[in-house]
Amino acid sequence: MPSFHNGAVEIAYLDEGEGDPIVLVHGFASSKNVNWVYPTWVSDLRKDGRRVIALDNRGHGESEKLYDPAQYSIPAMASDALALMDHLDIARADVMGYSLGARIAAWLGLKQPARLRSAILGGIGIAMIEGGGPGENVATALEAPTLEDVTDPVGRTFRAFADQTRSDRLALAACLRRPRAPLTEADVAKATVPVLVVLGERDFAGPADKLIAALPDARLVSLPRTDHFGTPKDFRFVQAALDFVRA
Repeated sequence: MPSFHNGAVEIAYLDEGEGDPIVLVHGFASSKNVNWVYPTWVSDLRKDGRRVIALDNRGHGESEKLYDPAQYSIPAMASDALALMDHLDIARADVMGYSLGARIAAWLGLKQPARLRSAILGGIGIAMIEGGGPGENVATALEAPTLEDVTDPVGRTFRAFADQTRSDRLALAACLRRPRAPLTEADVAKATVPVLVVLGERDFAGPADKLIAALPDARLVSLPRTDHFGTPKDFRFVQAALDFVRA
């Protein structure tokens, strides 16, 4: 798998297909393979005539593991995606992120709008503005000696997932303890790129009404009977994303 360095941090990525580029940014405790390759996102987008670029976020997958929470700020993680675009000489692309990746995509859309054709935000809603999501309970679960030592139900879910994907749990705990600065409605109102928000009806990151209302050019696709973890595997998400980038 190819890699490059953003400063001192080594970032693994994939670059497949031909056509207009789309950059995929995965969620917390996941990887480019788990979020995008195994659920067939990469092959579906390639079949649709797209050049698909996906990175492993720092601390995840095959990218370098870091243990200082300050190195996992959203601007720092977004700089990896931007540096990858520079590394591949991509001036402008659609950017799709899921969960933590959606926060990264949103930051890029607000701070580097000239580099984005559009932004697709999956698994995020009001939490983009008000904060929320996995916190210290999950970080503590990741640091526990075994899954059996974890009693918090949300912590158990993430710990089991981290064990299943053989992730570096200490790097993930550091990522969770990153400096957090949720976007405000005023921040979001400054967006100039078209945005698609895809959110499951049962997603803890929702609802999305306040986020959609704040964005100047946004469309919402709601996934009935779908929770946060089911969203990346939901074909309705795939179809909505394909329809959006085609437009």
